Amino acid sequence: MSGATPALPSPAWLAPQQATLRAAYAAGRLPHGLLVHEAPGAGGEWLGFWAAQLVLCEHPDRAPCGSCRGCRRALARAHPDLLYLGLEEDSRQIRIEQVRDLSAELALTAHGGGYKVALVSPADAMNRFAANALLKTLEEPPPRTLLVLVVTQPSRLPATVLSRCQRLRVPAPARAQSLAWLAAVRGPGDWGRVLDVLGEAPLLAATGDPAELAAVGTEVVQGLQSLSEAGGDVVSLAERWARDEVALRLRCIENWLTERIRRAGSEGAFMTEVGAGPYLSGARPVLNIRELFGLVEEARELRATLDVPLNRGLALEALLRQLAR
Repeated sequence: MSGATPALPSPAWLAPQQATLRAAYAAGRLPHGLLVHEAPGAGGEWLGFWAAQLVLCEHPDRAPCGSCRGCRRALARAHPDLLYLGLEEDSRQIRIEQVRDLSAELALTAHGGGYKVALVSPADAMNRFAANALLKTLEEPPPRTLLVLVVTQPSRLPATVLSRCQRLRVPAPARAQSLAWLAAVRGPGDWGRVLDVLGEAPLLAATGDPAELAAVGTEVVQGLQSLSEAGGDVVSLAERWARDEVALRLRCIENWLTERIRRAGSEGAFMTEVGAGPYLSGARPVLNIRELFGLVEEARELRATLDVPLNRGLALEALLRQLAR
């Protein structure tokens, strides 16, 4: 569910970030390395393509104009000076060979005599070899080069890469903004339920079928709730979920845990000590915040390594057993 482009209507909540980039470009202060740190599905990749339009526009005084050849070609991902590096096929990692090819392309003279732009998304999917290979380009970028890294978890990147980029934060939009944008882009649908499933991730929601997303989300929530009841079958649940839509189910688990952390925090239900507390039990509203954040990270790690040969059923079972403990 990636690959959102500026062909989608401009998300209203990104206006401050667009203004920041436009002002930096007009003042000649646009960095060579830009790290767009987005909340998942909040529009970081969309903003990256918009930044490409900004510097590839043929009318710098009103860039991006949206109508010149540079803007149109960037919008269609057909500009020869716009390079995109993402996940290939079903891979969950960006590999060193991809980065080396990208760096070689950036070293060439721009076709239009202006900027060359490379967008890497999700940049936090680079393995450590790929990230280290990109470091040389960040340290010694060719003139008039813009390298945009879109990430949701900057901590996955080496500190040396982070230190050579200017960070631009893209927080999750308000629910009302998301719903209005989704209705404009996709038309009527149970978008509120979809966002309940995915979190405040409208650009992620826009790439799927709302009825199917809502159905999977409902199934996951019901399954998680069943684990808190006597007789919840972890093994059969893990085996069933491992058959299809594993990445989506893991994202639903992440969102369910994140919402539980947020809600419990507002209600003062967290344990102050680092002891073991129940996760799902309704008998005691006491939760261990450190353990819950650890489970969120485990779900993310599992989703990030789905292309690695592993028994998905057993991996899900291990995660669900911790949730049901």
